[in-house]
Amino acid sequence: MANSKYEYVKSFELSDALLPHTWIVIRIDGKGFTRFSQVHGFKKPNDERALRLMNECARAVLEDLPDVCFGYGVSDEYSFVLKKTSTVYQRRASKLVSIVVSLFAATYVMKWDQYFPDMKIQYAPSFDGRAVCYPSDPILRDYLSWRQVDCHINNQYNTCYWSLVQSGNSPVEAQDLIKGTLADFKNELLHSRFGINYNELPPIFRKGSLIFRRKEETVVKVEEDGVPVKRLKSQVVVTHEDLIKDAFWNENPSILGTAGSKKSQS
Repeated sequence: MANSKYEYVKSFELSDALLPHTWIVIRIDGKGFTRFSQVHGFKKPNDERALRLMNECARAVLEDLPDVCFGYGVSDEYSFVLKKTSTVYQRRASKLVSIVVSLFAATYVMKWDQYFPDMKIQYAPSFDGRAVCYPSDPILRDYLSWRQVDCHINNQYNTCYWSLVQSGNSPVEAQDLIKGTLADFKNELLHSRFGINYNELPPIFRKGSLIFRRKEETVVKVEEDGVPVKRLKSQVVVTHEDLIKDAFWNENPSILGTAGSKKSQS
């Protein structure tokens, strides 16, 4: 079809292609989720139903976009890693961010009843997103390590804060008591006053959620003699483990396409 006289408006579009041969991270964050969690009565300091709903949304992203090789989630945020070699949507930041954010948010609403059957969703959640390129495996791992360290710091603080508030302290008293304290103080506070061993809390709270594809043995059919025929099949899995040390990456080398690409941090 011949070009129309109006097509000149396309010249105003700016190129937003991300750097080639770099890891792309699409990080999304809940917008106004403090209010959203209050309106919907999320348990404090952590609501496992809400975290598992976030993981369900992340699963939808991995199943829809094969170039997403890994995701890490905590609280109301999720980071999705696209392969260095990905050329999906010509690596255009606006396309990638908008597709991930819209799919994630739509899945959140669609799957809500599955995780909160006794609570009708009061209004639509929203998420913002950004795209960042990381040039090497070690830098990508440092980014993910940063997010997991943040998970631990925030969760430990929030566990102390809400334990104090729920035991009768005012929000100001709770903040004053733990403000500027070190991890050992918080651990002792939880243990001595509330009988909580922080290291025994569910790992989904302390470690966050890792989502990726892993080959697992699956029964594809059963022979007439009752013998099952098994095949290795790629499955999307969610785990809650340490991603800072080398062990996880060495056990799952297909994620980065290497055996870790970083000196041991153990």
